[in-house]
Amino acid sequence: MPIDTIYRDSQCEWVDVEAPTAEDLKFLHERYEINNLLLEDTLDPNHLPKYEEDGEVKFFLLRESTELERKNLNTISDISTKIGIFILGRTIITIHRMKTKSIAETKKQLSAMKTETTSKNIALKIALLIMKSFDDESVSLLETMDNIENEIFLKNTNHTNQIKRLYKLKRKSGLNSRVLTISTDAIDKFKLLGLQDSEVYDLKDKHKDVVADFDHLNAQITNLIGMFLALSDQKANQVMKVLAIYSVYFLPITFIAGVYGMNFDNMPELHYKYGYHAVIGVMALVVICTFIYARRKQW
Repeated sequence: MPIDTIYRDSQCEWVDVEAPTAEDLKFLHERYEINNLLLEDTLDPNHLPKYEEDGEVKFFLLRESTELERKNLNTISDISTKIGIFILGRTIITIHRMKTKSIAETKKQLSAMKTETTSKNIALKIALLIMKSFDDESVSLLETMDNIENEIFLKNTNHTNQIKRLYKLKRKSGLNSRVLTISTDAIDKFKLLGLQDSEVYDLKDKHKDVVADFDHLNAQITNLIGMFLALSDQKANQVMKVLAIYSVYFLPITFIAGVYGMNFDNMPELHYKYGYHAVIGVMALVVICTFIYARRKQW
């Protein structure tokens, strides 16, 4: 996508670059005198959030939560995409490699505004919407966790794939928490833009809220995994308990059958007229006594 001027008034100019090429970065370097090293940071898909200054240029590199890149869960680029924000006086330049909700929503808000704004206020709006994307993600993951929890404890479903879903959920939550934790310093640096204290505090509070939400979510997922494993162990123990009870029933009668199956000639019971019936009766009596004993012990 070519370099696009999204917004312009007497106080501000907003230039946006989506999926920049080497030629685009060269133009930005020559036109706005932005350090090439800062521009190159916007090309690294796994670059961590940060803040840097180079002369009059203030550079924020933030990451927005996105659902469009979730194929694997190995790096932060699998759950988020970066947005580079350059502020040069009245000019703001945003660079990103894919469409993002924060850019689109900020553009919509500016279109609806009847008053002029500044580059610093645009940067603040984008940062707030980035934090909102993580807020929406935490709500989505929490709903997914609740659904899995209901399936585990309230529904008679096959639990074979539940642990895989829980692990995937934990990976997502952990990667989002990592991005938010690393973003703390960049969020704090918005105070250097000369914005009103209430606006900066609003952004910081939103960031803290989202961090707290993901910390809570991580704890909930960890507890749910522990309960799931405990439930699986309980079911395995219940199966072993049933097998053990059956063993209690059959072990004594198997012993009796083994003794009388040896067929020695000097065993007096072998030639007894009612020997067979007597042994069967003894076996039945043993089973009945074992059943009564097990019931009294509440096995």
